[in-house]
Amino acid sequence: MRIIPGKPREALFVSRPNRFVVECILEGKAVKAYMPNPGRLWELLLPGCTLYLVKNRMELKLPYTVVAMEKDGLPVLLHTHMANDVAEMLLNNSLVPGLEGARVVRREAVFGDSRFDFLLQKDGREMVLEIKNCTLFGDKLAMFPDAVTKRGSRHLEGLLELASSGTRAGVLFLVQWPRARYFMPEYHTDLAFSQTFLRCRGRIFLEAVALKWNGDLTLDRHVRKLTVPWDMIGRKSRDSGCYILILRLAKDTRIQVGGLGEVFFRKGYYLYAGSAKKALTKRMERHGRLRKKLFWHVDHLRERAFFYKALAIRTEEDIECALAAGLEKVSQWKVPGFGCSDCSCVSHLFGMDADPLRHPPFISMLYDYRICAVEREVVHAHH
Repeated sequence: MRIIPGKPREALFVSRPNRFVVECILEGKAVKAYMPNPGRLWELLLPGCTLYLVKNRMELKLPYTVVAMEKDGLPVLLHTHMANDVAEMLLNNSLVPGLEGARVVRREAVFGDSRFDFLLQKDGREMVLEIKNCTLFGDKLAMFPDAVTKRGSRHLEGLLELASSGTRAGVLFLVQWPRARYFMPEYHTDLAFSQTFLRCRGRIFLEAVALKWNGDLTLDRHVRKLTVPWDMIGRKSRDSGCYILILRLAKDTRIQVGGLGEVFFRKGYYLYAGSAKKALTKRMERHGRLRKKLFWHVDHLRERAFFYKALAIRTEEDIECALAAGLEKVSQWKVPGFGCSDCSCVSHLFGMDADPLRHPPFISMLYDYRICAVEREVVHAHH
């Protein structure tokens, strides 16, 4: 089934200067292309990966648009605007489990202040369907979203309201990875979405399907229904666990740090491993504020450094020291004694010259904690 027009050209990814632009090498020349996907895509857009580009019309600002990329030799659709085209083709061919025989009445169904992707006719009744494109996955586990999506949570809330008033409603997650077997909300990144997803169970239609794109970028007719491990989602969607705080120091600085005394910090990015047994979100938000009582070592550094990012790793296990050990492996230096007065670690603060979010070893470590570790648990629980 062909959805992507023409014959896309292969290019090599170089960088992503902003959410909607990528820099790449096409036939030996540096070009910029439009990226129609607002997701972070940290785990996919690694330097040197293959992108598939289509030529834009002359009047458009950028000459090319990214439609897909390649991971482990398999195409992955990135163009989120094409997701509804994919969904409509699947619906028209009765390839969506549970929606066989459904007919598309129209795209964009408006109910109150909310706009949804499809209005369907199924078994003589109307049904509202929202489509979500999923490009975050391990080998067998797919998760959504890869960035906080308040819009996605509002969609779920709106669908719940429609269902409570008697209108059939649902969400279809299109997972762009044929090896996937399981689907979960990405509770590390967006706890609110995960908790809302849980409330939808049994009240609206919820389905995730794995899609396969062939080498010529046609869509294979084989569609796999994914298992949703509801019990694990309920157990994992808690506001506790560990986090990585990323700060940036613009210049070499000496800072008085509590009992450590005066400490020299070279300019660069700093990665701090912390934890919170409850209210993890508030703990991370606290690090973002400047006005607060200085309590932890990291508070003194935060006074002089720019808050860059706080990344949650929600887990029932105490992995703070293991996380610190992992950060040490991917960093360039450490600050001895920092943030580890209650454990035997050498440090919980590490530094590097470059942005860690553009550093493949760091992304790989984060990916392992957030996706791969969860996947191992899911697969073990289902065998």
